[in-house]
This record gives sequence, C-alpha cells and structure tokens, in this order.
Amino acid sequence: MPFQSHPTTGRGRGRGRRWAAALGIVMSLAGCQSQEPSSGDAGTGGDGSGGGPRQGGESSTGGRATGGQPSGGSAATGGRASTGGRGATGGSATGGSSSGGTSGGTGGKATGGAGTGTGGKATGGAGTSTGGAGTSTGGAGTSTGGATGGGTPPTNGNPDGHCAVPAEAAAEDVSHPTTVVGNGTASSCTGAAVVAAVAKGGVITFDCGSAPITIPLDQTAKIFNDKGPKIVLDGGGKVTLDGQNKVRILYMNTCDQQQVWTTSHCDDQDTPQLSVQNIRLVNGNAKSEKDGGGAIFASGGRLKIVNSRFENNVCADTGQDIGGGAVRAFQQSMGLPLFVVGSTFGGAEGRGNVGSNGGALSSIGVSWTVLNSLFSFNKAVGNGGNPAEAGTPGGGSGGAIYNDGDKMTLTLCGTAMSNNQVNAYGSAIFFVSNNHTGNVVIDSSTITGNVGGSWYPKYPQISAFDDTPITVTSSTIH
Repeated sequence: MPFQSHPTTGRGRGRGRRWAAALGIVMSLAGCQSQEPSSGDAGTGGDGSGGGPRQGGESSTGGRATGGQPSGGSAATGGRASTGGRGATGGSATGGSSSGGTSGGTGGKATGGAGTGTGGKATGGAGTSTGGAGTSTGGAGTSTGGATGGGTPPTNGNPDGHCAVPAEAAAEDVSHPTTVVGNGTASSCTGAAVVAAVAKGGVITFDCGSAPITIPLDQTAKIFNDKGPKIVLDGGGKVTLDGQNKVRILYMNTCDQQQVWTTSHCDDQDTPQLSVQNIRLVNGNAKSEKDGGGAIFASGGRLKIVNSRFENNVCADTGQDIGGGAVRAFQQSMGLPLFVVGSTFGGAEGRGNVGSNGGALSSIGVSWTVLNSLFSFNKAVGNGGNPAEAGTPGGGSGGAIYNDGDKMTLTLCGTAMSNNQVNAYGSAIFFVSNNHTGNVVIDSSTITGNVGGSWYPKYPQISAFDDTPITVTSSTIH
C-alpha cells in the first residue's frame, strides 16, 4: 500500500572529521510515494567542521581545501555509519541481452530524447539495426598485445527509462577526433595506444574493424590536466577496455602534480571535462590504490558518463572511507552534478561491481544526476560501517550508490536498482548529508529487491538521516 513519510529530526549527535590524502583524494516496509519534486541545490561540502545525527554512528563532512595550490592534494572526509545485518544475494538480472541489435553511429543513444529510446538524433549518425538480439558480452582480452573480438554488446541503461536528457548531459560530438585509435584492424588497437591517446587528450575514437572488440590494458590511462578543456573517450558502441583485474582503467585528478597543476585552486576548477561514452569498462582493479574507483577515479574538473557499461570492476574490500567499485568521484567543479546517462552498472549476476562502500558509485561532496540507468548485482562488501566498529575493518554501505558530504543532491530519473547488496547500510542508496542541507529526488524509477543492511528510517533500501528531504514521484520502492 502507498506509504507517505515526513521528515523528522534525527537522533544522536555526530562529529566531524577532516580527512586528507596525498593526491587530492581525498523500513522494512514496501512503499510507493508521489509528491511534487523539489529542485535540490547541488553543491559541494563545506570545510568539514560539522557533524550530523546518525542512529548508531557518527558523521563527518566532505571538505574542500582553501587558499593556494595544495601540496599533495585537497581535503575530503568520509561518512560515518555502524554495522547492520548481512544481506544475501538473490534475484535475476533485469538488464541483459539487447533486442533488435546494436545502435549505430558514434553517438549511440538519442541526444535530448528518451534516454533508452532507439530514435532521436544521434551525435554520430544512424539509428538502430534490424538484426537479432545480441546476447554475447564479448570475450575478455587476456593478452598484453592487441584487441580480441567479441559478440554484439548488450544494450546499455534501463530499458524502461524514458526521462528527458538535458543538452549538457548528452553525448559529446566526436565527428572531428583528435586521435583515432587503430587503423581499421583489431590488432592495431592496443592498450598502449589507448593510454597514449588519453594522455594526449582531446576527442578520442576508435577504428578497430567492424566487430566489437576488447582491448586489454596493462597500465592505467591517465588524464593530463593541461590537455583539455574537453576530453572525450568514445568507444562507438563496440569497444571494451579491460583492466584484466590488474589495473584501474581511467584516472583524472586535478590536484595530482604529476598530471600537471593548471590552477591555484585545483580542488574547484572547471577543466578537464571528461566524457566517457558509448564504451564498456570491465575488470578494472583499484585494490592497490588509495581511494577506490576500480574503473574510473575522477577528482576535480567534470566527469560525465553516457551510454556506457561497467562490469566486474573492484576496489578495496574493506575500509570505512574507501569505495566505488566502478566509479569514485570528488570535487566536481562549482558543485555541478556528475551526469550518468543511459548506462549499466553490473546488469546481470556475476557482472556486478564490488567495493568496500558504493558497489557501483561512491563520492564525497558530489551531486549526481542519474538518468535512464540500471544498477544491479553490485555489492558493498566492507564490514563494520563508518566509523568502523571495534574489531571490524569498516565499510559495507551503499550497494549501488554511496553519497556522502554536505550540501549535495542525488537525482534519479528513469533509473532501476535491484539485487544490489550490502553488509551495513543502504542496500540501494547510502546518502548522508552531514550538515543536513542535502536532498534526494527520485522520479519514474524503481528500487526493488536490494538486500542487506539496516537503518532505513523512511524508505526500504535507502539509508539517510530522518530529516533528509527525499522527494519521490511515479516510482516504486519496495
């Protein structure tokens, strides 16, 4: 039956903590609710002195460095939560093979139209083919040389998501690439060529032959901050980058001096603007890195993800302040949202992304706008919450999304979350606004069958303070 909730004050009192790192890295009730959504004011966290009430734990803020150019990076802190029950896996994937073939053109999904529609104007050209359903996900490349072939990639995103995509969230134009990886053959598309192209910056496309391919990476492709302003990585719907369970796939950090400092305020600068589109990122591994992001780590500038797929990416299994099996983000310029459009995280059993917190997405002080996307079978496998309970390593919150900080907004539209799993809090979403200025907006979305954890004051599967505004319209949460 419909459930309507109203904000109440939280219990207890948290305390803040500033956390800095060397490279700027810093109900068991079923219910549906319909209300008019409020427009959240997206923003970054303050400078980290306030803490908010948390039932059974303490909180801290996502801070920002001030003043001149930092020596070693800007500051940010992790959230706090204590342990809950342990969930079990279950259910089947809601997103699998594509029907009707793959979309044509480098633009992939429609620009400005329905997020998962097959019509609309594509940036790079044609619409969809009339071929049969593609069920192969493509073979994982294991060699250190060129790419390997594969079957037709599955369709990305939530097939039932039809929310309008604003122009700024659409795929970028790639009609005039800076670098084309490959010369028309699969063997010409190597991991080394990808790394070099990313380092060069600009618009990057691929010419690896007509068949879908997987390109194994032996090292992380790193953005240089002086190679913008825009950097676009477009796989044309046929390219898979494979970290081979050895390396993170993409790295951008405006406060990493080795990647070139370009301003005196690296913690809040508007470039580089990285767009990752029409591509599949698999088997990225950041377990040896300091702060998560198995496929992508992005701190500073802007990041946008469009019509892409993330599978089997991992970061550290435990730790109270680490996360993002697929993507870890900090310090988006001016507090503007990080857009995720028409993309899939996991998508089937055995393909989910895994990390201590935020099986798919994790951030501190970042607003997200997630449109027409699918999150399933991702796992937050840490144990003990944040701060870690005695005798535990900490973590285990946010099966799909871990969103911590101060003034920030999480917006979901046309998005589906199912079969994600946690050990501590927020089997689908963990959202903690430490100064109680953040909000969540959920429209035309489904959040069902996510398992594990506790601390669900308003909605099942969503952990947040009692007084956090959560506006829900035309959605199912149970």
